[in-house]
Amino acid sequence: MKWKIIADSGCDYRSLDNLAPDTEFVSVPLTIQVGETIYTDDVQLNIDQMMEEMYATTTASKSACPSPDDYMKSFEGAENIVVVTITGTLSGSYNSAEVAKKIYLEEHPNTNIHVINSLSAGGEVDLIVRKLNQLVAEGLDFDQVVDVITTYQSKTKLLFVLAKVDNLVKNGRLSKLIGTVVGLLNIRMVGEASKTGTLELLQKARGQKKAIKAAFDELIKAGYAGGHITIAHRNNEKFIEQFSELVREKFTRANIEVLPTSGLCSFYAEEGGLLMGYEI
Repeated sequence: MKWKIIADSGCDYRSLDNLAPDTEFVSVPLTIQVGETIYTDDVQLNIDQMMEEMYATTTASKSACPSPDDYMKSFEGAENIVVVTITGTLSGSYNSAEVAKKIYLEEHPNTNIHVINSLSAGGEVDLIVRKLNQLVAEGLDFDQVVDVITTYQSKTKLLFVLAKVDNLVKNGRLSKLIGTVVGLLNIRMVGEASKTGTLELLQKARGQKKAIKAAFDELIKAGYAGGHITIAHRNNEKFIEQFSELVREKFTRANIEVLPTSGLCSFYAEEGGLLMGYEI
């Protein structure tokens, strides 16, 4: 039976290496409006250009989720379908996927469809998608994949580090005062995705060196013990290099995967930001 692993662009993968047999990976893009321009978050998107325009405009930029029809088109041609979406607290993508599932099953009652609200974004979504591909490759049936991935999701977390918060300020999610302080004092915002899918601040660290230590301390505090880490970042290789050294000093066999952020994750993380998924 053919499988489809489907993710919206809250996932940073544009394609998956070493796909399981009879499996297709599909990225369903969100759109991002900057001024009068609407960008589709797919492989053709020029993220650098989008970010330059976003910082040049004084108005708030915004994202829009895929429609149920977008999801239904992505379902076609497979018997086993698993969808992973960005947290439902930031986007209507999960609701769109659920509506699409209901309509599609009315017309294709023999199809298996499972929709996962990641309650997260970026690196943690990437972890879930990566694990799904591994489970399918192992030959598990649909119900087994759903059971195992549900358990797996309960053992993954997201840690984020933000160096800029212009977009959050423009959208009213942070005060202008905090935005000014972050910019002038070189503050990094270190936080996590909560169990309900909201983004929660854990620490404010001044400068990159303190932010690296704060991120590592939060990782250990959460129960990290050497599992896989996926870091999606927006132009911050230096942080990742130094952070990875710190992790491997304590966990020599830690597997750390590094990806550039998708358009949507760049939109949320901004320049120098990163979204780190890890196993506990």
